[in-house]
Amino acid sequence: MEKPKSKDPLHGITLQKIVETLVDYYGFDTLGELIKIKCFTENPSVKSSLTFLRKTDWARKKVEELYLITLPKLYK
Repeated sequence: MEKPKSKDPLHGITLQKIVETLVDYYGFDTLGELIKIKCFTENPSVKSSLTFLRKTDWARKKVEELYLITLPKLYK
């Protein structure tokens, strides 16, 4: 019997993969303009961003939403 597939578009995608993809696509400067949080604007790094986003649900949600909006642009 086949397992039902998750309808969650983020299923199986790590937060690290999401952040790295957004940084590669936008860079920290643009990312900081799109989502106004210090981890993207002051001494940004993937590591510090992950630390903050894992503790802050509202910020993580914004990052995940931006990733979902950006996803179609990645595969044009």
